[in-house]
Amino acid sequence: MSQAGSSAGFAHIGLAGSSQTFDVVSVDALVAQIVGSDDPVALARFLKDIAPKDSRDNALVGMLSDRKDPLLVLDPEQHTLGYLHILSARFNSAVSPKPSREVIKEFCKRFNPGQARLAHQKVTALAKSIVRIAHDSGDDKFALGPLYNLLTRYPPSLACLTTLHPIFVTQCVATKYYTLALPVLAVPITTIDLKLSDLTYNDNLQYHYVGGVALGALKQWKKAEEFFEICASSPAQMPAAIQLEASKKLVLVQLILYGKTVPPPKYTNIALQRLLKSSPYGAFAKSYPQGKAQLLGSIQKDADLFNNEKHLGLIHQAIDRAPRWLIQKLTSTYLTLGLADIAKEVGIGSEEEVRSIVLSMIESDEINATISADGTVTFSDPVPQISKADVDLMLRQAQEQTRLLYELERTMNANKDYLTKAVKHKDEAGWGPDEDVYSTGGGSGWVEDSVM
Repeated sequence: MSQAGSSAGFAHIGLAGSSQTFDVVSVDALVAQIVGSDDPVALARFLKDIAPKDSRDNALVGMLSDRKDPLLVLDPEQHTLGYLHILSARFNSAVSPKPSREVIKEFCKRFNPGQARLAHQKVTALAKSIVRIAHDSGDDKFALGPLYNLLTRYPPSLACLTTLHPIFVTQCVATKYYTLALPVLAVPITTIDLKLSDLTYNDNLQYHYVGGVALGALKQWKKAEEFFEICASSPAQMPAAIQLEASKKLVLVQLILYGKTVPPPKYTNIALQRLLKSSPYGAFAKSYPQGKAQLLGSIQKDADLFNNEKHLGLIHQAIDRAPRWLIQKLTSTYLTLGLADIAKEVGIGSEEEVRSIVLSMIESDEINATISADGTVTFSDPVPQISKADVDLMLRQAQEQTRLLYELERTMNANKDYLTKAVKHKDEAGWGPDEDVYSTGGGSGWVEDSVM
């Protein structure tokens, strides 16, 4: 902190004994200290330690002696730290008017990330306050722009998970602006830095859960599967409720994608797998695929449960896909089959509906077949077609993944805590028991937690 700035700030502040804390803070002195400082680290310490909290907050929400608003004197980019503390105090004050929408938007567009990282708790609080103010005003979508700017500018990279990630994507899901989350969801999380955010275990779960919801709503099933799997399989001694919700959605997404469930990663909590197996979702997955009429009949008993848990839409999408999986199974048994025979096998009463499904599957390369004029479907083995562009794309993806893994390994090898634990527990390392969704095993209980 510069000497000039320090003198300007302290001139209006009375010392409280040898502790060097301040009993009374004037707004003018505080703003002078912010404007005069050229040392962000010292200023962050000053703003944190100055005066008792009540006195500090009174100064932060007050007006200057000439009745000007400090936010009109300070610049969001140059004085980010001071600006951020004033915003936070005003959001939390019961008497001070809340910052205007224009002030919020301008700050999120222009703030200095380096300064903001010195007050990461204030950044998280600001994001939550933006969501609250938007909701209270009846305009939830207002929060999307400021939150997007806050998230994309605050961390060094979107690959570094912060508390802003789940807040922003949750807001996208709440307002049904799913596509706005795609640029964020497209960047795999490879880094966690607790100096940037007070991250909790649940932040990781929440981000990947709501990310899966957004991707599922856009029918990006493969990516949705990845996000739900990360949430459901994140290691824990006792699984959280949100992990069970992710597991339910994961099963339904896999039925849509593959026509069957896929064994979860070996480190997935066994108790979670047992809970899923014994649920109506496990029963539905075990009977899938069947004819649409049979599947619709099988869910009637639990229709209210599926509806209350907001999974009925996914279940109906899985049921709509069932005929395609049944037809695909037929290709491994028959070389030719009439449309009428296919309709009977998959439980569809209309030959035209079967024709439409088969043509759709041919167009999307799900099967390799032809339909003759008399309605005979001839199946054949697909001919692999890989273009040079496909090969180049795969090579680029492999190179990018290699780079990310290298960076992650280098970061981990530089972490003394990680190296100490790795050496200490090297003899205890190993995977958990290999058990799929429908296996039985030990484990009990789960942690109650809020889910969407």
